[in-house]
Amino acid sequence: MNTAVYMAFLIATGGVMRAEPAKKATPPPDDPRVQAVIDEVEKICLEGPVYMIGRKRAERLAELVRKAKPRLVVECGTALGYSGLWIGRELKAAGKGKLITIEINPQRAKQARAYFRKAGLQKCVTVKVGDARKVVKQIKGPVDFVFIDCGYANYYPCLKGLQKQLSGGATVVADNVGVGAGGMKDYLKEVRSKYKSRTEWFDVNLPWGKRDAMEISVVPDKPVAPAAKR
Repeated sequence: MNTAVYMAFLIATGGVMRAEPAKKATPPPDDPRVQAVIDEVEKICLEGPVYMIGRKRAERLAELVRKAKPRLVVECGTALGYSGLWIGRELKAAGKGKLITIEINPQRAKQARAYFRKAGLQKCVTVKVGDARKVVKQIKGPVDFVFIDCGYANYYPCLKGLQKQLSGGATVVADNVGVGAGGMKDYLKEVRSKYKSRTEWFDVNLPWGKRDAMEISVVPDKPVAPAAKR
């Protein structure tokens, strides 16, 4: 069989080597308790309305956490805990890691704590009340994953407050980059100039918007110090 005929045979039978699709991290085991609370909070947010990332972006966020296998996650902007529930479920399934989530509104922080307890995530999630721009400066790293979803003007100060605590290879995710890019220009300039950064768009179809984006940035691995000469 000549080469041309052989290649035609391989193509017809699916035997040609093709690029393998990117392997996705295995989703966590089904946890009806957590899912029930996620569904409850999602319904409340949609009816409120209380701004949250919605299911499509939440699924992507959870996938990123799953791949990163972080020891410490920091979230700026808890609201009712919707995105924190998705993050916390991943940490619980992994059997390691902790989420520190920051909310400026004491009443919402109280509600979020109740939802985390209801979902059985209280051991891996800590809710702090205060201005995230200040609270992040009190957090001791290394921080392996950051999710920022607060006032647009606060993105840059939150990042700067955490920057020295970020581990090499840390993932930093910013929400609302589609609708709020104008209010976070300083943040976007920082991550796009210093980190490997990309924008991912989503058709979200939420009451307050139909399309938005997240900026996903990865901190470079920190160089290993050369061995001392003997």
